[in-house]
Amino acid sequence: MSGFGAVLVLLAVALLGVAAVYASAWWVRTVSEPLDARPFGSGLEPAEHAVSRFHVRWYAVTMLFLAFDMEMVFMYPWVRVITAMGTSAVVEMFTFLAVLLAGVVYAWREGALRWT
Repeated sequence: MSGFGAVLVLLAVALLGVAAVYASAWWVRTVSEPLDARPFGSGLEPAEHAVSRFHVRWYAVTMLFLAFDMEMVFMYPWVRVITAMGTSAVVEMFTFLAVLLAGVVYAWREGALRWT
């Protein structure tokens, strides 16, 4: 058998395998219609649509969360190299924390954390 014939046989076997999987899935299915969406969790009916929009004030809270999440991303490796780097690593980390603190103070003064 030539190389081209082997490729055709392999392709035919693959297509038969895919067809067999689809046929068996169709044969063993239990419901052909989609199920109604039911609430998950507390069991109460949802008060609003699942893809409703969030209020714009959540944007500032999200940015603060991401800033402090990045703080942790940078602090874990910093802990590992602080002894090798010395005083410069401590100064750099506290500078980084000061910039983050300035961002929190600014957000607080602008009312980003006020909910009323």
